[in-house]
Amino acid sequence: MKFSESWLREWVNPALSSAELAHQITMAGLEVDSVDPVAGEFSGVIIGEVVECGPHPDADKLQVTKISLGDYSSATVEKGELVTIVCGAKNCRKGLKVAVATVGAVLPGDFNIKKAKLRGVASFGMLCSESEIGLADDSAGIMELAQDAPVGSCVREYLDLNDVTIDVDLTANRGDCLGIKGLAREVGVLNSLAVTEPTITAVVPTIDDVLTINVEAKQACPRYLGRVIKGINPKATTPLWMVEKLRRCGTRSIDPVVDVTNYILLELGHPMHAFDLAKLGSGINVRFANQDEKLTLLDEKEVTLKEGTLVIADDGVLGKGNALAMAGIFGGLDSGVTSNTTDIFLESAFFAPLAILGKARQYGLHTDSSHRYERGIDPTLQHDAIERATELLLSIVGGQAGPVVEAKSEADIPQTKDVSLRREKLDSRIGHHIDDEQVSEILTRFGFTVSTTGDGVARVWQVIVPAYRFDIKIEVDLIEEVARIYGYNNIPNVAPKAMLKMREQKEAKLSLMNLKLVLVNRDYQEAITYSFVDPKVQTLLHPGAEVMTLPHPISSEMSVMRLSLWTGLLQSMVYNQNRQQGRVRLFEAGLRFVPDESVENGVRQQNMLAGVIGGLRVDEHWSMEKAASDFYDIKGDVEALLALTGDAQAYEFSKAEVEALHPGQTAQITKNGVFVGHVGTLHPELERKLGLNGRTLVFELLLSEVLVQKIPEASDISRFPANRRDLAIVVKEDVDAKKVLQLIEKVGGNYLIDLNLFDVYQGQGIEEGYKSLAITLVLQDTSKTLEEKDITDVIDRVVETLKTELNASLRD
Repeated sequence: MKFSESWLREWVNPALSSAELAHQITMAGLEVDSVDPVAGEFSGVIIGEVVECGPHPDADKLQVTKISLGDYSSATVEKGELVTIVCGAKNCRKGLKVAVATVGAVLPGDFNIKKAKLRGVASFGMLCSESEIGLADDSAGIMELAQDAPVGSCVREYLDLNDVTIDVDLTANRGDCLGIKGLAREVGVLNSLAVTEPTITAVVPTIDDVLTINVEAKQACPRYLGRVIKGINPKATTPLWMVEKLRRCGTRSIDPVVDVTNYILLELGHPMHAFDLAKLGSGINVRFANQDEKLTLLDEKEVTLKEGTLVIADDGVLGKGNALAMAGIFGGLDSGVTSNTTDIFLESAFFAPLAILGKARQYGLHTDSSHRYERGIDPTLQHDAIERATELLLSIVGGQAGPVVEAKSEADIPQTKDVSLRREKLDSRIGHHIDDEQVSEILTRFGFTVSTTGDGVARVWQVIVPAYRFDIKIEVDLIEEVARIYGYNNIPNVAPKAMLKMREQKEAKLSLMNLKLVLVNRDYQEAITYSFVDPKVQTLLHPGAEVMTLPHPISSEMSVMRLSLWTGLLQSMVYNQNRQQGRVRLFEAGLRFVPDESVENGVRQQNMLAGVIGGLRVDEHWSMEKAASDFYDIKGDVEALLALTGDAQAYEFSKAEVEALHPGQTAQITKNGVFVGHVGTLHPELERKLGLNGRTLVFELLLSEVLVQKIPEASDISRFPANRRDLAIVVKEDVDAKKVLQLIEKVGGNYLIDLNLFDVYQGQGIEEGYKSLAITLVLQDTSKTLEEKDITDVIDRVVETLKTELNASLRD
């Protein structure tokens, strides 16, 4: 939105320089992109009157003029002297008021005017065109000033060319500022100044001519006003003051009728359109376009209209009821005003933003009108717009105006909004207290109706927001208005207070990262696989198990949620082996999804840690024996993980049967009787079906059972020597060594500080069906050196217990 500073100051005139005004507008949230002078730098250009104009004696295209400069005088011009100037402009004529660059004047580009001789005739200056003083890029002739322009006055002062054009980049929610009226209201609020609006009076009709108006699309067009104006002068010209205001706002002058509608658009922010009355039927119909309906636009391009595009059409009296214009976007060529138009129909309408939004872009268009309607205009401004436009038109092109005809749907016109603003919320959002009176004043200056209830922190402002402020809907919108008008720079920088509090950190909690580091140090690579897996592969691993099936899977190979992490890891193993990776060691931490109606949402999500290994125990090396990984390798990896808990003895490995694992090479892990996981060798048949090469070993642990560590308890270190005793116990072959160790630990008493199975023997000297277990017992006391009797008592008690409980005997 470009606007002339001088035009704005006609409405509201703060005591600020151009730079200060631009900065203030920017800080209020209406970012200023540029501030540019409205004309080039020049001096010595005076208003003159052509008193004589005749042909040059030696040039067909030149004229010799005598110019009166009134009371103006300078070093080269005496007061009252007529100045001779040779001019080549075709529009130069006697009685014309012109811009005269006298000898010594400096024009834009540092061009100095000097006395010259053109085809033998001396010329003491130059008659200037708009382009020569920087008012236009090009021009057809010299500049024609108004007949009441004061001769002898400075052109720069007369035209107020010390003005600047300010270009504001408005956000989409501030459509209310797309006109001088809205900008002036904003500046007035910022500076606590009253806004002086032009007086708009209703034009008294002098004729009875009307067009009937029918609105079919009432929601899209809740209000439509029209007026007939007859007998306008098609040869009239737009006054210079209006041409200049349009130019400074980035709009070129076309003809008086179009210029007036553009002037209203810039002044009030309200688009308007004028039709040639002779090209209309007896009425106007506002409707949606028919599919593939044709319309030739003012730029002579034909478009094929789409359903949903709002159009202004005639009533069909003169034909088919064709579309005349795209409502709120672009006028039609066939109904447009031309240089021969004497009767017009002037429209002023409110089109709903959603009815116009995006429609122009569908046709590759973007107009000033669509730009405003898409963002929303004042739904109460239509009467003021049409009366203001009528008044200007009658003063410029003459004619007679008929009465205003209105069609409206009151239920579809946007209404005022009632929004509450709480003191507590205002202070908490901006972090600063603004006095109650100042808050009320800011809201009132916006034109809002404000009432208050409560006091202090409980104060509430009840604000009635006008319909043209489409951007204000909820409480935070009002907070933003108060804050930006108060001034963001006036809100002190206060560092937020934060009470530091140490987060609770359970000492017994073991970090998952520690477990991952153990596996990485044991030559594993971390993998991340999908939680949704191939149902065929999962069925091989968990036959008959209930699964969660996705309603809209990515593909059929990823249509169920995994019941364990093995599914993805084993597929990764196959993928790597197929790419000549003989030794693969992978692990993953993630969720498994087990259907369970007893829990919320019907699925139990458990965090798991799983691993898979295959290939050689270590990479081939000349100093190491070449051997394939076996059950005890992966069991050792799992034991290393469990050792981090500081409570490894609480975990027990016991024989288990799992369909996916090899019988006899599978162990279940429990902790004090609670299930922890499995470790074992993959079933050979499953290896074949999955396409695995060689023996594959897997483990999977419930993280909830291994991420808790035992808190170390400090105890005295004994200063007395330890005593070692080795026992060779013969038991039946089916007796677990772990059960033997547990029994020794149970009866060993406080003296027993270490226990270790260091040999298992079957063979010569041992009866068939029996085995020999060699066990070391380390005994020590913290208060004394153990005597032989103390040690013997412990050993005898252990031997006796083993004999009683397990029918064990000492090996000879």
